[in-house]
Amino acid sequence: MTTYVYVPIMSAENLLVFAMDSDTGTLDLKHDVHLGYGGFPLCASRDQQTLYVGFRHNPGSFITSCRIDPATGGLTPVGQVAVDGVPCHLFAEPTGHYLLSAYYSEGLVLAHEIGDDGSLSKKTVERQETERFAHFVVTDPTNRFAFAPHVESANRIYQYGFDSAAGRLTPNPDQPRLECSQGHGPRQMAFHPTLPIAYADNEQGSSVTAYAFDTDAGTLREQQTVSTLPPEGHPDNSNAQLHMHPNGRFIYASNRGHDSIAMFAIDSQTGLLTSLGQQLSEGMPRPFAITPCGRFLFNAGDRSKRLASFSIAADGRLTPIHQPIQLEGNAGWILPLEL
Repeated sequence: MTTYVYVPIMSAENLLVFAMDSDTGTLDLKHDVHLGYGGFPLCASRDQQTLYVGFRHNPGSFITSCRIDPATGGLTPVGQVAVDGVPCHLFAEPTGHYLLSAYYSEGLVLAHEIGDDGSLSKKTVERQETERFAHFVVTDPTNRFAFAPHVESANRIYQYGFDSAAGRLTPNPDQPRLECSQGHGPRQMAFHPTLPIAYADNEQGSSVTAYAFDTDAGTLREQQTVSTLPPEGHPDNSNAQLHMHPNGRFIYASNRGHDSIAMFAIDSQTGLLTSLGQQLSEGMPRPFAITPCGRFLFNAGDRSKRLASFSIAADGRLTPIHQPIQLEGNAGWILPLEL
């Protein structure tokens, strides 16, 4: 098995594919794929045979499907669909039948059917109009419910029932929208692998909130909010991405402004958070990712235009390793896949 790390460059027209050394975490550039436009969000199909790339282009935006060569990590485009806005997040739901997507400016959540070759249906099978600032969409571990956090003034999480047989979303009858605490701005979410707990990082609030998840009703309830910043705080900070360690013991959020990765330990019984502090990172860190093996974290900085590497210790703390890799522009996303 080889871990490949996929990095689209937003300000260019290419997507970089690195092979990772499983012992050291060293990255070696294997492919520089010309896609014609600067890619932004990425996700892979559940069988890891197809990579989906969202593109911001004027006029018009679209999602491209690329088949993944498991032997080399290389990509071959197999289809492209126009979408109704600029996609900021893509999510391949666990059955492998549908791709969900969220649209920030347009306030939309869409679903496309996935064909046998990994390409997407030209028409959407679902279209939910929410409100401006939709930033993310994900289903819970049972795949029965879906959630779409909204940042800025919207400051709420839309809650849906999800029909995985038809790709349809239905506003939750008990609580279609969770109103979040003032100033939070929930941006991304992660579900704990074994506990009925979900987490959201708060873009405007510079914090991570743990939510109790009602697995019968499909609703969230705020339990705890912990700052992503040191005690003295930091002016003009905002959170970007949130990622959970594969072992479910740690979770991380990127601080834009403080320029760090906030680290948290997760209580194995309650799911509540304890801050492990912050590891300084690349300038204006937005995308980052944890490798499937759980040993390494990669982070790119919008200000530095570099890709940095960290090792993850047994206690969840990060340590910088290797020299950062200079990129030709801002990284839109980072996605490690073990093939």
